[in-house]
Amino acid sequence: MGRLLALVAALVAAALIAWTVEQPPKPLPASAPATAFSAERAMIDIRSFAARPHPMGSDANHAARDYLIGRMSALGLAPQVHRGVGLQPSRWVKGVVSGGEVENLIGVLPGRDRTAPAVALMAHYDSVPGSTGAADDAAGVASALEIVRALKAQGQPARDVMVVLTDGEERGLLGANAFFRGDPAARHVGYVFNLEARGDAGRVLMFQASPHDGGSVALLRRADHPQTSSLMTFAYARMPNDTDFTEALKAGVAGMNYAFLGRAFDYHAASSTPATLDLGSLQDVGRQVLGPARALAFGPALPAASPDLVYSQLFGNLLLAYPPAVGWLILLAAAGLIAVAVVRARRIEAFPWTDLARGAGAGLFAAVGAMTLLHFARRATGASFGLVEQHVLQAQASRWELALILLALGFLLTASAEIGRGRRQIAFLPLAAGLGSSLFGGLDALGFGMGVVAALLAVAAYGRPVSRPGAWGGVLILGLVAATATQALAAPMAFTFAWPLALATLGAAATDLSARRGVPALILLGISAAVGVGWLGGYAHTAFLALDAVEVLGIILLGAALLLWPLAQPAEGAPPERLIGPALIIIGLAVTVAVRVNDPYNPRFPRASDVIYQVDQDARRAWIVSATPDRPAWAEAVLKSGGGRITTLNDWIWGRPTAAAPAPFVREPGPEITLAAQTDGRLLLRAVPPPGGREITLRLTSDTPGLVETIQGVPAGVALPPGGAMRLRWVGAPQGVTLVLRPAGPGKLEVAYLAKLDRWPAGVAPLPKRPADVMAFGDSDSTYLTGTRRFAW
Repeated sequence: MGRLLALVAALVAAALIAWTVEQPPKPLPASAPATAFSAERAMIDIRSFAARPHPMGSDANHAARDYLIGRMSALGLAPQVHRGVGLQPSRWVKGVVSGGEVENLIGVLPGRDRTAPAVALMAHYDSVPGSTGAADDAAGVASALEIVRALKAQGQPARDVMVVLTDGEERGLLGANAFFRGDPAARHVGYVFNLEARGDAGRVLMFQASPHDGGSVALLRRADHPQTSSLMTFAYARMPNDTDFTEALKAGVAGMNYAFLGRAFDYHAASSTPATLDLGSLQDVGRQVLGPARALAFGPALPAASPDLVYSQLFGNLLLAYPPAVGWLILLAAAGLIAVAVVRARRIEAFPWTDLARGAGAGLFAAVGAMTLLHFARRATGASFGLVEQHVLQAQASRWELALILLALGFLLTASAEIGRGRRQIAFLPLAAGLGSSLFGGLDALGFGMGVVAALLAVAAYGRPVSRPGAWGGVLILGLVAATATQALAAPMAFTFAWPLALATLGAAATDLSARRGVPALILLGISAAVGVGWLGGYAHTAFLALDAVEVLGIILLGAALLLWPLAQPAEGAPPERLIGPALIIIGLAVTVAVRVNDPYNPRFPRASDVIYQVDQDARRAWIVSATPDRPAWAEAVLKSGGGRITTLNDWIWGRPTAAAPAPFVREPGPEITLAAQTDGRLLLRAVPPPGGREITLRLTSDTPGLVETIQGVPAGVALPPGGAMRLRWVGAPQGVTLVLRPAGPGKLEVAYLAKLDRWPAGVAPLPKRPADVMAFGDSDSTYLTGTRRFAW
């Protein structure tokens, strides 16, 4: 019973540690000292310019620009509007380009040495069309202004501090692209802090640092309660995500990238407002960025490029960092401690060497089996994958996270309890979960494969009782193998295995692999488990927020197994302890069922609706389209309001079949699209949006190979293969866009267009008022004009 009490106490303490670490600080009032960062002061700006959506090129964005110019002037930054062209080829889809004319805002707090490389505080001031952008990224803008105000209050800095507020980030990092690619002011930037958000709450993460980050890591020690690790930087660099910081890295500018991720439901949603933004998260931006920014602004030099380090926060202000080679020494020490603990344990309580192999198999079974069970639960929720599709889970994020914790922990406790009995029947649990995954959404090869692998591991590892010291020793050896492989292949990530392993092996040696009984041994194992699992809990929570990939939690669970195993494996024939794991799994499945059947939408978390009036100007036909995968009753009623049958519309502008219903055709002026041949054989394609149009997309299809040389004067170099399509999305310039094409010879060109108007057409019945639990999303309530122009030369 003492071991059970130690296990329960360790889990409760770990939960408290993880919860405490993930809490943002209390916001400081507007009366805080002038040299401090105050979230209340920053909120004044957010409420002023982020009360309504302000996408690039809109009148609302122009109003936000003018407000920010006034604020920067009041701070003595002598702001300037730097106009330019941003052009961004897609990294993921060949032949797709985003572009537009941007208005970046640049202000400078003069330093004593105006020639020294400047420190830049960067954020973007535009929003997506359907959201006020209070968090993304008005929070970053207001934080930059509050930080530079606090720096100015301290006195004149040693070097210039620039405030770079970019335009057009939401349409493809266009403002940052224009700035770092061609703005002379960018050459003055020596180090940049980019401030972002992907939610409305939560701790701020420094999730990306520039290469050769040793100097940046040293700078992090100036932060208050930093939340960061080399794992985040390593993983983010391999993800299909970008921020304005991407453009700084392309230009060779060093720096760090910050964001908070909590309440991701509000990301790019109408529910993101100044009222829903967590002031604690805003305070955390200042808490983490002001210290490093102050150190650079008033310091003698910027961080020099130095070798990358392995690093992570521990607790509070404690940040541990070391060269990657030190990781091998940690693993060598862990290997030595495992060897000593196993030899001494066999002297105290003899067990066969095969117990180590079976224990390693049981540990791997616990990880793979938990991944299978978590995968099953994700499928069982019925939620699809995608930004809007995840809303049903994000609206009840706490409930869903609880279900995952119960399932993962329950499977670990079940696996550790059953190895003491050696019963192979446990193989049926992950196998059933793997097979059951196909009950939701069709055949699931991944779930089935993981279930089979887990079942085979159970058959190999189980079959006879295994001693606790032998099983734990095997689990530690498995952890050593995992840490060694990670150290060899991805050293920045290895600490996630190595540090829990080091802590566990210290406990193993001190208790001779848990063979020594008594209260002191249980206390030591309990404290080690609480600290290690609490620390891992923070990473598990971050993974939950950042990734819709619940299987990753199974990998983190392996680190927890290193510490929990000696407490989780009961003595043979101890039924109360053996029943805890299955009970947690049953409760976790019950919570998963609740997630599936519960309708989480309410006025705070409304269901998304994206209703568009689309006109085919060639065919003189029109539809009302519902663009969200989940069509709420309100959208269903709108589609049926015209009396037509709801059908499926297949159009290149949507990229997938979309629900639509016939609507009255309303004549709207179309875009002006012309093609002019030049004497040197080049072609000038000119597209001007219709009146009121803020955005136009062109799809070019040619029967002759060619090259798009420039777009609005910026070199493009985009191939135009015969029969293939090149797509350009142009935003923010009513005067339109000019493309210079160089064809290989005579030919024909088809230009399909999509012109967007930020209004509902006057000749169509107005949309009914939405209920409180339904919100407009994306381009909803706007008009899409489509058509085709054909040219020959």
